[in-house]
Amino acid sequence: MRLQGKNIYLKMLERKDCKTLWNDYEYDFKNPAEEFNIGHSDEKAEKWFDEIQELQGDKNVRLGIFLVNDIVIGDVALQDIDRINRNCSIGIGIAKIVNRSKGYGGEAVRLMLDYGFAYLGMERIYANTLDINIGAQRLLEKNGLRLEGVERKAKYLNGQMHDRMHYAILKEDYYRLLRS
Repeated sequence: MRLQGKNIYLKMLERKDCKTLWNDYEYDFKNPAEEFNIGHSDEKAEKWFDEIQELQGDKNVRLGIFLVNDIVIGDVALQDIDRINRNCSIGIGIAKIVNRSKGYGGEAVRLMLDYGFAYLGMERIYANTLDINIGAQRLLEKNGLRLEGVERKAKYLNGQMHDRMHYAILKEDYYRLLRS
């Protein structure tokens, strides 16, 4: 499978891509949005690849984000796919800080929203992020996801409690957004 965008494309991750992403990942100390993960290794990348393969297609659709020059820069996933209730979550990660805030993530999210609604038959796609992750909030809102609720003080990170923001987009809202 290959989903083509203007500046990026999405395709299945290979073992070598997982190693590249795992080794390239840079923690953003200025804008922390998750726990600092010490101990990246080829062994952990191998385990991650195996986990992806185990869940791929049934519970998740995880694809690599590639620049047009075939360099992998991140991953995007539809996760926790519930085919009965026709909903799932979406998540994204860009490994290197230099590739963040360039529009690649937004393009990847749009491609996956389209795939989720058009091909998987989802009716609702949701995402969660922390109150301090302003970039993720902007990315979600630019792609039509609406803030549905806030879990106050739901996550302890770097010595502080943070709110968890819940976003979602419905299929009809997505297609309305495309027409406008």
